[in-house]
Amino acid sequence: MTATTITAPVTASGRVPPLAGVRQTFTMAWRSLVAVKHNPLELVDYSITPIMFVFLFTYVLGGQMAGSPDAYLKYALPGIIVQNTLFMTMYTAMALNTDLTKGVFDRLRSLPIARSAPLIGRITADLAKHVWAMLLMIGLGLALGFRITGGFGGFLLGVLLLVVFAAAVSWSAVLIGMLAGDAEKVQAFAFTLIFPITFTSSAFVVVDTMPGWLQAWSDVNPVTHLSDAFRGLLLGGAVAEPVLWSLVWAAGIALVFYPLAMRAYRAKV
Repeated sequence: MTATTITAPVTASGRVPPLAGVRQTFTMAWRSLVAVKHNPLELVDYSITPIMFVFLFTYVLGGQMAGSPDAYLKYALPGIIVQNTLFMTMYTAMALNTDLTKGVFDRLRSLPIARSAPLIGRITADLAKHVWAMLLMIGLGLALGFRITGGFGGFLLGVLLLVVFAAAVSWSAVLIGMLAGDAEKVQAFAFTLIFPITFTSSAFVVVDTMPGWLQAWSDVNPVTHLSDAFRGLLLGGAVAEPVLWSLVWAAGIALVFYPLAMRAYRAKV
């Protein structure tokens, strides 16, 4: 029996052709998704944690915030999903940092594949996990009484908007993952950054109930725009302005962090 060696096509300059690079990227994404099968505990972060968020916010805070859990669920569920999506982008940073410190990238670097394939493959796989968590939370919300009154089109546009925003924020996560010394530092930095941004937005409370100085910040907070846009798409209503600002923020975040993240990645890999 003879072994067959499969090699990726490489140009004379040593670069992988674009189509081959795309195939390698999806291969690396599939590798990341299949890893969940061998490590079921990874599903805790993407399944159990979102479920806990929905139950805790609805039944612990709902009566105080809106008079009843049902009323608060209608307002807060979109914001809870937005918060969870932002927190999950930091899982990308932690996974990349772990791969880096354990020498995974050193092994991948010896293969004739595009240098960006492991990185973009990881981001692509994590975006698929984002969609899983979103659908899980929306399904739970429906079971608890939440209703999507904005139609199926609004639902799809809302999910797409969150995926686009998560993809943009993922580049900041890549930069953090490349620069942090270990996964614990990544987690601490992510909590310190994302926690106050989400809780000073319209994700969980109406902005008008905040002090004036905090309202000024909340009005420009990207999480406010994203929460209002997602809430409007799910429930129906005026969404043009918050959707536009969400896309502007996503583009700005990507433009700032993509080159910084790729520079840090190339320096490491």
